[in-house]
Amino acid sequence: MSVRCQLTGREPGFGNRVSHSQRKTRRRWNPNIQQKRYWVPSLNRFVTLTLSAKGIKTVDKLGVEATVARLRAQGVKV
Repeated sequence: MSVRCQLTGREPGFGNRVSHSQRKTRRRWNPNIQQKRYWVPSLNRFVTLTLSAKGIKTVDKLGVEATVARLRAQGVKV
């Protein structure tokens, strides 16, 4: 599973882990990515989307029909 939201495009952030002695090593902050399954009445089937927590809230707000239409306009295979 890729660590990228299909709707918002959210990806891991990179930076330094800094210890008490100020030694710096690389680390990453992963977004809260989840696979969510939605029923799309116009397609008469379920669609599985890889979304961040914010992406799930966006789907709840806009509706699954509008979200699938937006993803298809971007060229994402749904």
